Amino acid sequence: MISKSEIKSITQLQQKKYRDSRNLFSAEGPKVIKELQAEGLKLHSFFSTEIAKGTQTNHRHITPQQLKKISSLKAANTSLAVFEKPTLKKIEDTGLIIALDAVRDPGNLGTIIRLCDWFGVTQLVCSEDTADCYNPKVIQATMGSIARVAVHYVSLAEMLQNSKLPVFGAFMDGKNVYKRTLPQEGIIVMGNEANGVSAEISALISEKISIPQFGSVTTESLNVATATAILLSEFKRSY
Repeated sequence: MISKSEIKSITQLQQKKYRDSRNLFSAEGPKVIKELQAEGLKLHSFFSTEIAKGTQTNHRHITPQQLKKISSLKAANTSLAVFEKPTLKKIEDTGLIIALDAVRDPGNLGTIIRLCDWFGVTQLVCSEDTADCYNPKVIQATMGSIARVAVHYVSLAEMLQNSKLPVFGAFMDGKNVYKRTLPQEGIIVMGNEANGVSAEISALISEKISIPQFGSVTTESLNVATATAILLSEFKRSY
C-alpha cells in the first residue's frame, strides 16, 4: 500500500523546487532503475506492481492504479524508484566536454546525456537556464546514462573564461567540420533550440564550426541533439 501523503511527496518530485530541496529524483521502469542501482546511486524508495524476487531494498508492492497516481508517464511502467542525487566532483579541465547554452527541451537534454555516455564524454556542463537533468522526462530519455555522466550547472561564461581548453561552437556559418582537423581535447558548445548560441557565449568561442547541408531543400537547422551526435562522432573519429 501507499498513503496519500506518500503519493503527494513522490509526485512533488516532478517539480524542480522539490527535487532541489529534498535532493531526490524519481525514475521509472525496471531497466532504468536497474542501471541506476548498478552504478551505485543510493535508493531512497522503490515501488512496483510486481512481487520482488529475492531481496529488494525498500521495496513496496503496490497496485497498477496506485502506480499510475505517482507516475509522470502517460502509460505507467511497472515500477518507480526514488533516488538520492549523486554528489558531483569538481569539473576537470581536460578531455572532451559538451557545454549547453540554454537547451530547454528535456528530451533533447536526455538524448545528449545518452550521447555523451555513448561517446565516452563524462562531463556535461550546462548554463543555469538549461533544462534540469533530473526532470522525469530527462531521466527517461537518458535510459540510465545519467549515472555515468556528470552534469554540472554553472555560469557558462565564467567556466569558458577560466578554461584552458579550445572552445568550439556550433554555428550555421562556421567552418565545415568535415574539413577540419579536430583536437582530442576541447569544449563543444551547443546552443538553444530556437536562438542558437547566445551573444555572450559567442564572444568566448575559439572557433565556429558547422555541419554542412547536402540536401537541395533549405531547412532551418538540425535538432540540437542530432547536431551533437554528428559533432561528437567527428571529434572521436579524429582520435
